[in-house]
Amino acid sequence: MKDEILITVKDQNGTIHHLVCPLEMGLSLKDICKAYELPMEAMCGGMAMCATCHCYILSETQLLPDKSDIEEALLSEIFTSVPSSRLACQIQLTSAMDGLSIEIAPS
Repeated sequence: MKDEILITVKDQNGTIHHLVCPLEMGLSLKDICKAYELPMEAMCGGMAMCATCHCYILSETQLLPDKSDIEEALLSEIFTSVPSSRLACQIQLTSAMDGLSIEIAPS
């Protein structure tokens, strides 16, 4: 079992960031983006209430848990939402996500 994974994040300026993510801390995708001080607003602090941690999943999505009803509802209200859209606060990091690639959606 791995104790850390690597995730690639493309920010709104097109800059690629390679994040080393520890797994033992129970972090979400939003948490790790904030820890690396990437430009992800996440105003509600991860409560699935604001959708300011909207991102696009660029790699295979079978690595991720299904969207909850709350996440689906929030994403349906965002103009920039696409089928690969997710809320980073709703994705807990797991070893299966090693190599995940995402893009932070425009705010």
